[in-house]
Amino acid sequence: MTTILVLNGPNLGRLGTREPEVYGSETLPDIGASLAASVPDGVEVDLRQTDDEAELIGWIHEAVDRRMPVVLNPAAFTHYSYALRDAAAQLKTAGVPLVEVHLSNPHTREAFRHTSVISGVATGVIAGFGSDSYRLAIDWLLRSHG
Repeated sequence: MTTILVLNGPNLGRLGTREPEVYGSETLPDIGASLAASVPDGVEVDLRQTDDEAELIGWIHEAVDRRMPVVLNPAAFTHYSYALRDAAAQLKTAGVPLVEVHLSNPHTREAFRHTSVISGVATGVIAGFGSDSYRLAIDWLLRSHG
């Protein structure tokens, strides 16, 4: 494995200023730098963020075609994007690991956040550990698929 695609959905570009009591004070570039520093030589963390569902789906298609493992924080798309779910299912069909991550624990929040349409096609889910959720996902990918 050379590249791990770390994809982030809507509003995650606002980390650090958006509800820091829920999402923490780190920015997405801070998280990306920490992840890049934590992986061994020869492994690249390709961190991307978009507020556009179509762009996120395109990145999932790219991961399928290139057989790149994915760490995905779908953000609000978690709860209702069947289009994103269908794209993510292609990873499962292709045998490409997908780890769904969340900074907060959705099950301790509003009821509408309790349902993920992505979890059913993800290899695993890590939630509630702040930015460490990403690191835990990458550690697992490196141990299991590295």
